[in-house]
Amino acid sequence: MTEPSPPADPAFPRSKEEFDSVESYQMPLMEHLRELRRRLIAAMIALTIGVVIALVFVDDIWAFLVKPMNDALKTSGRGSMGVTGVLEAFMTQLKVAGLAGAMMASPVLSWQIWRFVAPGLYPNEKRMVVPLVFSSTALFLGGAAFAYAVIFQFAFPFFIEIAPDDVEHLIKIENYLGLATRLLLAFGASFQLPVVVFFLARAGLIDARDMWQFIRYAIVGIFIISAMLTPPDLLSPLLMAAPMTVLYFIGIVVARIFSTKERLPEG
Repeated sequence: MTEPSPPADPAFPRSKEEFDSVESYQMPLMEHLRELRRRLIAAMIALTIGVVIALVFVDDIWAFLVKPMNDALKTSGRGSMGVTGVLEAFMTQLKVAGLAGAMMASPVLSWQIWRFVAPGLYPNEKRMVVPLVFSSTALFLGGAAFAYAVIFQFAFPFFIEIAPDDVEHLIKIENYLGLATRLLLAFGASFQLPVVVFFLARAGLIDARDMWQFIRYAIVGIFIISAMLTPPDLLSPLLMAAPMTVLYFIGIVVARIFSTKERLPEG
């Protein structure tokens, strides 16, 4: 009986030794489940510690998160933040602590995921994980920082000033937290575009030529997605579409470097 040969993959050239080392590693189902349980327990412990730490500093975290809206309200002199329910302030603090705790625990959560999936990866694939994780994390944080520093600073004053002069704003802190969270997550996720392009290019599904050919449709799609993910005004979708368009061009460069798509000779 012949031994299996390594799969041909120009993106991750593998030697027979690498192929055999992975193929020979066969973990029983129960061992997989035990390993998964260990990783989940470690992740839950890290998440709990993060939430407890966040609860200690929840007032400072909330003050930082709500500062753009408070500044906009103070400048306009036409409203304030408030609560309309007995439990609203308490539940909002718990949500803030949960989100902040998850962010603080994210390195440990990522490490546990890595330890669980690493045995099934080839050595060359493992070497690609660390740069990808750093790139993805940096892009997500960059998107969230862009939302806080740009979208919050321009959109919130616009929302307040556009109301009639005789309207006094009473903004529920629960509603504000939901809006701020959606914007931060939406911009963080949208900034993952180069990482998505990397995986598609590595899989041989797209290359730089494909992205150039569909650039008009891509830009239209970017504006549609921006309109869906941002509040219903004219400013926010434009502010989101601009960096995503830049990231699309960066994705073209990524596809040119890493694509494994094979094209038939023209002519």
